[in-house]
Amino acid sequence: MSIDHYSDSETTNKLALEMPGERMRRLTTGWLLLALGSLVVGGLLTIVIVLSRTPYVQDIFPWVDLFHTALVVHVDLTVLVWFLGMAGVIWSVNSQSSCLRCGWVALFLCATGSIIISLSPFLGSASPLMINYIPILDDPLFFSGLIIFGSGFLALVLRGLFFSRPIGMRVTGQGALRFGLFSALISAVTALGALLGSWLGIPASIQGEYYYELLFWGGGHTLQFVHIQLMLVCWLWLATESGIASRLTPRTVLLLFAFGLIPVLMTPVAYFMYDVGSAEHQIAMTWLMKFGGGLAALPISLVVIFNLVNSLQSPASPSPQRSALFSSIILFGVGGIIGFMIEGSNVTVPAHYHGSIVAVTLAYMGVTYHLLPLLGFRRPTGKLVVLQPWIYASGQLMHVIGLAWSGGYGVQRKTAGGAQALDGIEKVAGMGLMGLGGLVAVVGGILFLVIVFKAMWPEKKNSL
Repeated sequence: MSIDHYSDSETTNKLALEMPGERMRRLTTGWLLLALGSLVVGGLLTIVIVLSRTPYVQDIFPWVDLFHTALVVHVDLTVLVWFLGMAGVIWSVNSQSSCLRCGWVALFLCATGSIIISLSPFLGSASPLMINYIPILDDPLFFSGLIIFGSGFLALVLRGLFFSRPIGMRVTGQGALRFGLFSALISAVTALGALLGSWLGIPASIQGEYYYELLFWGGGHTLQFVHIQLMLVCWLWLATESGIASRLTPRTVLLLFAFGLIPVLMTPVAYFMYDVGSAEHQIAMTWLMKFGGGLAALPISLVVIFNLVNSLQSPASPSPQRSALFSSIILFGVGGIIGFMIEGSNVTVPAHYHGSIVAVTLAYMGVTYHLLPLLGFRRPTGKLVVLQPWIYASGQLMHVIGLAWSGGYGVQRKTAGGAQALDGIEKVAGMGLMGLGGLVAVVGGILFLVIVFKAMWPEKKNSL
């Protein structure tokens, strides 16, 4: 048995979060179950979405209406609920036990809203509107679920602002990560404020789909900074737990997280300078995301990659945390590069954001593997566990490349079936690669859920 010995300096500079007490661990587990449940339901809808856009298969069944409805719920579950559920997990790890009831109320509201969103298509909700960031079903039942979920998220954020563990006067590795978590909370408050500002500022003459596009445009852009800041916390945490030595001091990490907040803090400027319904406002929010999203992510990813490459020279046992870390950085880089290639409204756009959101998902997968034994569950082991992030990432990479390739030939986004107009071998090949990659990613996602739920399932006790 090997025992790790850390000097006081190493312990102080270690970029890792310590676990909370038992009561907060139960709340953390609740948020984890909500996040995993959203993947289960959203994953089932993925099969319908992928088949509806795959050449030849799309012609067998009339998928188009089902495609749009399934896509709305799929995106809301696998991006909005999954991401914010995992935000609840990580913020709960860093939370004090004060006002614990507030935490459970937040979780209950988010879970209730998620259930309503999931069931709404089967209870008569229709009229899918494929708007950016938060696609919706234009139906009162769906909106009630979305509002209840949003109320829970607001309660989660407010509790995090007031009852997170202190950063400390002395800048330590843990303190730097806590500042990163606090910066994500500030980003979340700003995103909610942007949503309110858009609601108040949209001209009364604007109605229909464009109204909702404007409503979620500013807040949706700002919400991406929540995901980025949390992903960076996960990267640094996973690197530490994977045995990858950090060449970043805690003070430098804290400074980089502060840089990541700059575009967030400029969001109110866009609202004061431009009318919500103006093209200038939309362009300003887009530019903040386009050029501000990498302020902290680029230097941190470069340092982590450098440290990761150096760590390969020394023997170290493979781990799912390391696999998730490396694949997450690759997908984030690919998604970022594709973002600068966007011209018009074609499938290059979803290629960009798929790369970015998959990077966040992979980081959360790695953190989930790390947290399971710390929350009292079994530690997932075996070669398949190490390979799972790579299987999922390789499928998503094929999916992203296929979309980017097809976008270059003009295949439009938010279409399915014959509406895609796949009238050339280049388009067919690109979308075929997209479909194959999507199915591989589904396999990787299923593997993740099977591995995690198997680790969480109670062991059978042998009876005498």
